[in-house]
Amino acid sequence: MQIVPLTPVASQTFTVQLNAQNCVINLYQKSTGLFIDLTADGNVIVDTMLCLNAVGIVRELYLGFDGQLVFIDTQGNNDPDYTGLGSRYILTYWTA
Repeated sequence: MQIVPLTPVASQTFTVQLNAQNCVINLYQKSTGLFIDLTADGNVIVDTMLCLNAVGIVRELYLGFDGQLVFIDTQGNNDPDYTGLGSRYILTYWTA
């Protein structure tokens, strides 16, 4: 498992290497929750996916992403909110 470093801001875009995949992650808060866009090696994996606690973000294997991203609430069972990113809510990467 790898923890993806996050900052508690309402909108952020960053690059990270996950198991030799060059990924771009875009996180943004809307009134209905925290959303994620993910590209890996230039391929769109997910677009405008609602982030839920302890639920895998990549829901289709055919998309070609190696592994899984999962938000974990370290203090309960709430879905992530930008105010707790990097502390209460951590983004984890799990290899296949």
